[in-house]
Amino acid sequence: MNVGNEKLKIGELAEVTGITKRTIDYYTNLGLLKAERSTSNYRFYTSETIEQLHKIEEMKASGMSLQDIKKSIKQENKYEEIDLHEIRLHMQTLKNEISTLLDQMQQQEQTTQTSIKNKVSSESVALMQTLLLLIT
Repeated sequence: MNVGNEKLKIGELAEVTGITKRTIDYYTNLGLLKAERSTSNYRFYTSETIEQLHKIEEMKASGMSLQDIKKSIKQENKYEEIDLHEIRLHMQTLKNEISTLLDQMQQQEQTTQTSIKNKVSSESVALMQTLLLLIT
């Protein structure tokens, strides 16, 4: 079964992982797994849940209690949220820096255009004066 981004019902998740529906239900009720509810009240799990289940089973096999596993998962989620927050802050900083650079480029462009106009104007005046001298 190719799971990719599709949502799995509890029976499908049990089939893919080899873990019983009852165990998955128990883990969900304990808060070890997250499920989305449909309008018809079915629980749907994502492909990330498969990895989470394997992680839980590995921790159980190493002798960890379900409460310790829950604490570990909460801690991981906390770090992921912190990382996500830091990434968002960094993205906002970069966005501000880009905006500042664009403003500076626009100001430089205007300064360059003004400088060119001034040079052209002074050269034009000198050329006109020379032409006037030649004509008279």
